Amino acid sequence: MDEIRVGLIGYGTAGAVFHAPLIEATPGLRLTAVVTRDPARRDEVSARYGAEPVSEAAALWGRCDLVVVASPNRTHASLAAEALDHGRAVVVDKPFARTAEEARAVTRLAAAKGLMLTVFQNRRWDGDFRTVRRLVAEGALGEVRRLESRFERWRPAPKGGWRETGGPGDAAGLLYDLGSHLVDQALQLLGPVTHVYCESDVRRAGVAADDDTFVALTHAGGARSHLWVSAVTPSLGPRFRVLGSSGAYLKYGLDVQEERLREGRSPAAAGFGEEDADRWGVAGAGDDLREVPTEPGAYLDFYREVESALRTGGPPPVTPESAVEALAVIEAARRSAGERTVVRVG
Repeated sequence: MDEIRVGLIGYGTAGAVFHAPLIEATPGLRLTAVVTRDPARRDEVSARYGAEPVSEAAALWGRCDLVVVASPNRTHASLAAEALDHGRAVVVDKPFARTAEEARAVTRLAAAKGLMLTVFQNRRWDGDFRTVRRLVAEGALGEVRRLESRFERWRPAPKGGWRETGGPGDAAGLLYDLGSHLVDQALQLLGPVTHVYCESDVRRAGVAADDDTFVALTHAGGARSHLWVSAVTPSLGPRFRVLGSSGAYLKYGLDVQEERLREGRSPAAAGFGEEDADRWGVAGAGDDLREVPTEPGAYLDFYREVESALRTGGPPPVTPESAVEALAVIEAARRSAGERTVVRVG
């Protein structure tokens, strides 16, 4: 393949802010078609990317080699399966599916077809998380005993839309949305989970899906993760607080890449993922603290690895099996919140 043709299903926030700019910035990939019916979005797709706007996913099969599914959550698994059935490699936005079993079925189909399948867990490439992984790998914190991780916002007025008003069949709510990232990061850092406890609430009028959720994970290695996702936090906590046997890492503020993508900056631009020094975290113990430069964020690496996997037959950047594992934890969290009990995983 001289150039890998990419078809994108969906041009909402996920498609327009994340996938399309990253695809455009990746050498060897070309965005050729985008599924969207909105007239303004169709015009933007043509003007900004030179891609063909189409109305149905079925119009992609003859136009692309790789399909990116960035449609509403409830359609992720079914559209991924349809693309695989038509012989196309697939990137699925998170959450991979509504249930772990739904995701396993798509994973089995990809294996049977011999096609690449991966999930857009882009926040493995957040600069702050890359920094945490480096500190842990270097032994700078000793043995990690607790990971505290937050995606908190102050949005007292609902924005509307299916993410806030949908039910379980829509995979709506913050646990499926931002929680997919926090659970995935915890699994990547600390390994498999044995027990899950969750408190999940709907705090705002007119909202049907969770907007204020806490999840506690017990990992097989003995560490614990405490994870918060909330739209109703008037005073934001630290993005990361990682406590180890000999030191800790404390970091406030979100990774800069989403902010810069929303501003229209190219992810291929010099310094795109670099964070200013006034946003760096600190590491140490007691009063002995030092500033820690944040690793550059690297969302573009996800699609670079997709391009490489398609050309070489190598592994995808995110294995579907790891995304299935995260969904199993999310399902256990939902059950825990409903039954008000600790749920064993596996």
